Amino acid sequence: MNRLLATSALALMLATPSLADIRIAHVYGKTGALEAYAAQSHAGLMMGLEYATDGTMEIDGEKITVIEKDTQLKPDIGKALLAEAYGDDDAQIAVGPVSSGVALAMLPVAQEYERILIVEPAVADSITGENWNRYVFRTGRNSSQDAISNAVALGGEGVTIATLAQDYAFGRDGVAAFREALDGTGATLAHEEYVPTDTTDFTAAAERIFNAMKDVEGDKKLFIIWAGGNNPMNKLNAMDPSRFGIEIATGGNILAALTAYKELPGMEGATYYYYEIPDNDVNDWLVKEHMDRFGTPPDFFTAGGMAAGLAVVEAIKKAGGADDTEALISAMEGMEWETPKGTMRFRPEDHQALQSMYHFRTEVQEGKDYGVPVLVREIGIDDMDIPVRNQ
Repeated sequence: MNRLLATSALALMLATPSLADIRIAHVYGKTGALEAYAAQSHAGLMMGLEYATDGTMEIDGEKITVIEKDTQLKPDIGKALLAEAYGDDDAQIAVGPVSSGVALAMLPVAQEYERILIVEPAVADSITGENWNRYVFRTGRNSSQDAISNAVALGGEGVTIATLAQDYAFGRDGVAAFREALDGTGATLAHEEYVPTDTTDFTAAAERIFNAMKDVEGDKKLFIIWAGGNNPMNKLNAMDPSRFGIEIATGGNILAALTAYKELPGMEGATYYYYEIPDNDVNDWLVKEHMDRFGTPPDFFTAGGMAAGLAVVEAIKKAGGADDTEALISAMEGMEWETPKGTMRFRPEDHQALQSMYHFRTEVQEGKDYGVPVLVREIGIDDMDIPVRNQ
């Protein structure tokens, strides 16, 4: 790919939006507690559009422009900005947001305007479940995919598990899906603990968990579901749960959060992405280009943003353009496309992207200041029975 050509095309796309034929709105939380996630998501989206168009930022001769809007992680603002994107900016497709709570507020807007909303990376099951409508597709993983893959990694005969999660849609949907996924693994969910998203003192929550688990026999794990800042892993580990025979466990996370994993070598869980795990041409390109441009490897939500950008281009090509929403829906239902994680597939029933997850074990490796999630095994699309929850 000609890097100069790609840079010039990107500059033209941003400088002359009025000439663009295809308008993509990225409605996401650029500021706020999930700002790091948002930055990765946007970088990935732009790299996905670039990769899929060979650097031209055009589809069949029509230029793409990307319109950015900041939800500030507030549902009412996200809802208003999506309406603005569809109505005032005439965006044919929107991508975002970061927060599940914001996503749930945005879903009815897509239905009202009869335009496509690709949800990336908000996770709550209810987005493609009870609150779903036919204009909503999700490239991000959902709570059930997180839960089932972690249940595969952590469950087993005689294992007892407690959970700690944030008290909003992401945390509660995550625990509900995890509880359901544990059925049949032989494991038991003994205690659920929910705390506000801005909690910094976990002493009381930890005491309740320890009291619920201390007299239980056999293997005991505390599974943490957390997004954003104030991750409690280090604080809980400092309280020495091992004195009660309790091991901490959690799913994957962004590289900055993996520093806490270094204190827990051997910890297992399941992750959505780590740049050294997938082995395919798209991921190879993403890792190389991200290192060249930013000096760091791509992160958790960079891969997700790229998957969304790739889906946008594939859908528009298949539909013969971006203006006919019904043609886009027909093209996207059952659509398979290649991503940094390998093949993804939009399930026709609820437009959830089916995708691989990865069972990992944490290792401490020389030269890395975080715990490295080393692949134990890939949990493929056919290895997970993801419930359809919009019925």
